[in-house]
Amino acid sequence: MEVEQIYTGCLAQGAYYIESDGEVAIIDPLREISPYIDRAKKNGAKIKYIFETHFHADFVSGHVTLSKETGAPIVFGPNANPSFKAIIAKDEQEFVLGKITIKVMHTPGHTMESTTYLLKDEEGKDYAIFSGDTLFLGDVGRPDLAQKASDMTKEDLAGLLFDSLRTKIMPLADDVIVYPAHGAGSACGKNMMKETVDTLGNQKSMNYALRANMTKQEFIEEVTDGLLPPPKYFPLNVKMNKEGYEHIDTILKRGTNNVSPDDFERIANDTGALVLDVRPQSDFIKGHIPRSIFIGLNGDFAPWVGALIADVKQPLLLVCPAGMEEEAVTRLSRVGFDNTLGVLEGGFQAWQNAGKEIDSVRSIEAGLAKQQMEKNATPVFDVRKESEFKAEHLVDATNTPLDQLNIFIDSFPENEDFYVHCAGGYRSVIAASILKSRGIHNLIDLAGGFGALKKEGAEVTNYVCPSTL
Repeated sequence: MEVEQIYTGCLAQGAYYIESDGEVAIIDPLREISPYIDRAKKNGAKIKYIFETHFHADFVSGHVTLSKETGAPIVFGPNANPSFKAIIAKDEQEFVLGKITIKVMHTPGHTMESTTYLLKDEEGKDYAIFSGDTLFLGDVGRPDLAQKASDMTKEDLAGLLFDSLRTKIMPLADDVIVYPAHGAGSACGKNMMKETVDTLGNQKSMNYALRANMTKQEFIEEVTDGLLPPPKYFPLNVKMNKEGYEHIDTILKRGTNNVSPDDFERIANDTGALVLDVRPQSDFIKGHIPRSIFIGLNGDFAPWVGALIADVKQPLLLVCPAGMEEEAVTRLSRVGFDNTLGVLEGGFQAWQNAGKEIDSVRSIEAGLAKQQMEKNATPVFDVRKESEFKAEHLVDATNTPLDQLNIFIDSFPENEDFYVHCAGGYRSVIAASILKSRGIHNLIDLAGGFGALKKEGAEVTNYVCPSTL
């Protein structure tokens, strides 16, 4: 028996390859399916089943394409209602894979179809669970994503999740391995550990949601507390996962098409395509196409695209580092952004050589910024998360979280310079690009972000709750 976790850091997502006696099961595959097919072929094995733990919201799974390519059936748990052919398994139904067995455990709560798969080894012993978004390491799946689809409140779903954990998962032995669908950084939970594999026994001892003496009401209150609004692309990804989508090869062929600077400009004007610049932020700061949006591949690229570009059907044109065109289109497709119309041939340098209009971002280093802050009262806007801001921030800074930037557009000065910063410099350049695309150019990026400013001795404070004043 072989079990491999295939973890994708930029999505904080775990897919799984399970093989026994020449037969393979894939759990929650990513959009690009060749790694699974190539792995099975290399081992002389055949993909027999494709298991989905639920209809994912934060990424587009590769289940539809993988099934078409291999002939392997897609398996969902009870209550799933896909538009394509699939096995809708019953609770406790078992699937034989070589010399091992995979048992269906219906665990509703995150969604109504959420299912945990229990792997039994060659001796029939419980070996591991693939818990999807039901159980994370250090947390459980948020119960607010399926409210509209199920006509239930988040409290109703949290109650179901409590029952699922206590009747299906917690009775299992402590040595059972937990393989979750996500790790730290995913928007599908709140307090996930950085580790991606653990034992159930350790989770029982340290995961707040698995306390043995916890009442259902306590669970509901704690699990629903502090939930941030989900990214707007989540329902669109669910729709794609339920109804199907184009083959990844078609997306790559169209999206990586090289477009000359003249055609690039024409297509942008004719289609309303958004120009997405995925180069390092240092390159974008020095020069970029006017009104283009920066979201660099060297950061949390796909989640930020999903959070900030709400419509997955939005036409996109890319400005990429050389050789990264396919990587960019692939990572966009993972979160459902399939409408990339092409890549600027020759990159930004070709645009510049063609004599096209360019723009740049004013940016200063932390040391100089500290000196200037001490001399004048230039407004400072902090685009980190509210929780980061509350933990510690520059004195007199205003918190305008990046994922809510549109709400705060009117807060930025029109007739005076202001500073913008994040933790390390990535998010602040995204914010700068959005503001400049809206015609707000009187901003100054603080290079290196809060970390660099603090290191230089800038005055900081922590959040004080008004009720304690």
